[in-house]
Amino acid sequence: MSYTTDLGLYIDGSWRTGEGRDCHNVINPATGETLAALPLATAVDLDEALAATAKGFAHWRTVDVNARAAILRKVADHIRERADVIAVLLTTEQGKPLAEARTEVLSCAAQFDYFAEEAKRSYGRVLVRPTGQRALVLKQPVGPVAAFSPWNFPVNLMCKKMAAALAAGCSIIAKPPEETPASTSAIMQCVIDGGVPG
Repeated sequence: MSYTTDLGLYIDGSWRTGEGRDCHNVINPATGETLAALPLATAVDLDEALAATAKGFAHWRTVDVNARAAILRKVADHIRERADVIAVLLTTEQGKPLAEARTEVLSCAAQFDYFAEEAKRSYGRVLVRPTGQRALVLKQPVGPVAAFSPWNFPVNLMCKKMAAALAAGCSIIAKPPEETPASTSAIMQCVIDGGVPG
């Protein structure tokens, strides 16, 4: 399998490619070979992403928890179906042994499965305070969140943050590391294909 050179930014329902943006070279750490050029987000891209995330939050927070859970399970299914391909991308751009990369990718599917079930358990509690008063604890989505993923476990840590936020009803801006864009973009495509609104 060859490394994808079609890298982009996913903003407001569409992939954005170079189009005059500055680029970062993605390097294969085993060979030093340049694999692809990753377009870097501009200030305009960030403004559009923030606006899209705010718009997405208004919709996603109203999606029934059972529907949210079903979507997250579909994302997990897509990740499992594409695990071998995503693992090769991860190994190529990050240098992790293929078996470890595949384990990391499969852990992403497990994260989405776990949080699909947790989405249905977002109930609150009533606490009795020492003064005899009662305090009501409600769990509600707080708004758009930002998630940053490091280079060493790029897909696993991105999925952990994305799955939790989406399960809670929050929209999210996910910023993967520049060193590993193809594997994280492949995960993002699983999220899109699973039905999470862009």
